[in-house]
Amino acid sequence: MQLPVPAWTKTPGGQALLGALDAEAGTTRLVGGAVRDALLGLPGADIDLATQLPPADVIARLEAAGLKAIPTGLAHGTVTAVAPGLVAEVTTLRRDIATDGRHAQVAFTDDWQADASRRDFTINALYAALPGGAITDFFSGEADLAARLVRFIGDPLQRIAEDHLRILRFFRFSARFAHRLDAAGLSACTERANDLMALSRERIALELRGLLAVRDPVPVLGVMFEHHIWAPVLPELDPARLPLLARTIAAEASLKLRPAWQRRLAALLPGDAAATVAARLRLSNADRARILAATLTDIDPRAEMLWRDGAEAIVDRLLIAGDAPAAAAALAWQRPRLPASGRDIIARGVAPGREVAARLGAFERAWVAAGFPDDGRLIETMLDTAAR
Repeated sequence: MQLPVPAWTKTPGGQALLGALDAEAGTTRLVGGAVRDALLGLPGADIDLATQLPPADVIARLEAAGLKAIPTGLAHGTVTAVAPGLVAEVTTLRRDIATDGRHAQVAFTDDWQADASRRDFTINALYAALPGGAITDFFSGEADLAARLVRFIGDPLQRIAEDHLRILRFFRFSARFAHRLDAAGLSACTERANDLMALSRERIALELRGLLAVRDPVPVLGVMFEHHIWAPVLPELDPARLPLLARTIAAEASLKLRPAWQRRLAALLPGDAAATVAARLRLSNADRARILAATLTDIDPRAEMLWRDGAEAIVDRLLIAGDAPAAAAALAWQRPRLPASGRDIIARGVAPGREVAARLGAFERAWVAAGFPDDGRLIETMLDTAAR
């Protein structure tokens, strides 16, 4: 199988990058997701290049070619190359010296198979020569890709011992690419599920959001619940709520909405667990707020509620409830501008200070309850009333 020639390789920036790294001689090759996705006809993934060149040589060659080299991960051999119109991660071939399930100590090598051996899944260990596209495949990754099977390289238990996060990656990649779960991989992940407790909550959160963002994660999530994969780290996720998630996904699809992982996580959480889970996963304030708002049960789509809670929160609740028509109406709602400010209250004789905010709040509540009128005389009357 040949890789379809990536368009970026024909650009001046791409040609300069490949020339600097001696790609035509096979010294540097495209690897991982970019190869996998191109073979599947999917939109281009990030550009990851593997090279036999040591990191110092990569930097020197890039700079000699007039390209920018950023030493983003020199301890692990990674240099970010910036060329006109593209950014690529260039990583020197590696082999593991020691692993503890979270971090790996590596040594650089020029052995392509040694580098492939330390990767997680066969479909992620494909290399493509550039610009020609010839594939190097040490572990039958092309066959697994054709069969839509996500399979660990070598012994699944050994791969998991090297990096416990591979448990969650197995399910995320399977949800995205596989027609069925590899039995050996599932058995190993089930046996070692408690290893997830050793991982940082940020790494777990990143995998969870990636899983929830695939087109339909429900079948894989069902298997994860059946095998108690989440129990050690996220016991609050409720398998009884999988039908709610399925309903949410169907409502999203009917409106052609992109998946929102926050909304989908909210569908799986009892409302009283949302704050606990968001804190444990150390989510951003914005993500926490959205998840908490989505778990509330007040789904009245009237404009007053849209004004108070925001269209995003109401849409999330309506989609979780499966009410796509009401969600469509909420999506179309345009938030009006409040036709007054503190100056209008002060102009009516209220002294500057906290009382101004209180009176403006009274005006806002009355204006919203009246249906957001834009009649100037009515607004003046409502301001007079609020300022008294």
